[in-house]
Amino acid sequence: MTAEITVREGGPADAPAVAALHADSRRTAYAGLVPAEALGDGPPAQRLEIWELRLTADYGGPEHTPVLLLAEEPGGAPVGFAYLVPEPDGRVLLDNLHVRPGRTGGGIGTRLLRAALDRAAPAALRLEVLRDNHRAVAFYEREGGVRTAERTAVFPGGHEVTEYEYSWPRPAHRS
Repeated sequence: MTAEITVREGGPADAPAVAALHADSRRTAYAGLVPAEALGDGPPAQRLEIWELRLTADYGGPEHTPVLLLAEEPGGAPVGFAYLVPEPDGRVLLDNLHVRPGRTGGGIGTRLLRAALDRAAPAALRLEVLRDNHRAVAFYEREGGVRTAERTAVFPGGHEVTEYEYSWPRPAHRS
């Protein structure tokens, strides 16, 4: 199933597809974990504006510029994305890893995570995941992530949930 999926670096033209996929994935992945009103990034136009800004802002140089990785089917239909943000401490934050609802469990997330590890190297990669998102926690642990912190995340409206930080301190090439 994933043999036909390609991963490429995205850009400003991908903002509409990424904004829509992000909203759909959040609603599905976080259902029951976070109150519905805390999941919105505002109206669709505002979500699009956020992604357009992320993908066009001047971050001052390549070493500071976030990277969008898109997983696509033949014909260019996006089925997932990862968004990597360089951090001041030299690590890279995997700020988003989302797969289109209905397409999870088929290897797309694995392909994106491995592409993110390769892209981040030699820096350590880290991410934050909701503690009660058991499927995602199990996925990151299967993929070699090490739990390095636990804290409270605050969502819009003041909703607090526990999250874990996972890290890949020594990214290695995986086939």
